Amino acid sequence: MGTRTLDPVRILVVDDDPGDVLMIEEALAASDVDKVIDVVGDGQEAMEYLRREGRHSGAHRPDVILLDLNMPRMDGRQVLGEVKGDDDLRTIPVVVLTTSNADTDIISSYTLQANAYVTKPIDLDDFNDVVHRIDEFFGRVVVLPKRS
Repeated sequence: MGTRTLDPVRILVVDDDPGDVLMIEEALAASDVDKVIDVVGDGQEAMEYLRREGRHSGAHRPDVILLDLNMPRMDGRQVLGEVKGDDDLRTIPVVVLTTSNADTDIISSYTLQANAYVTKPIDLDDFNDVVHRIDEFFGRVVVLPKRS
């Protein structure tokens, strides 16, 4: 793992629902994987963050993006398309974390090169478990590309 153990995993949460963001943050905080969590409220802000534009000029490149699909201004599908179509950003793993379990959303997300598609459980314990598993997977199991 080399230097990965020294650096916290940087997670960018892209979600417009403050309740879901709070549950994601709490679930992530409950694990002992060393991490830094940044949150943006919609897809347009996500792209500004990732491109270090405007008030996000000092943003750090995330190691993983947790992306909701249904958001105002620019939805998750559009973000996914832009991230995976960008030579600089496409290597960042994107986990679609959404309430939708519609086949069309699942297929379109993978077609746009999502790295994983996870449906947000309704039950709080299940929700925490799912987020914890994502955190463990990307924080301990997966080898992530070095940040540029």
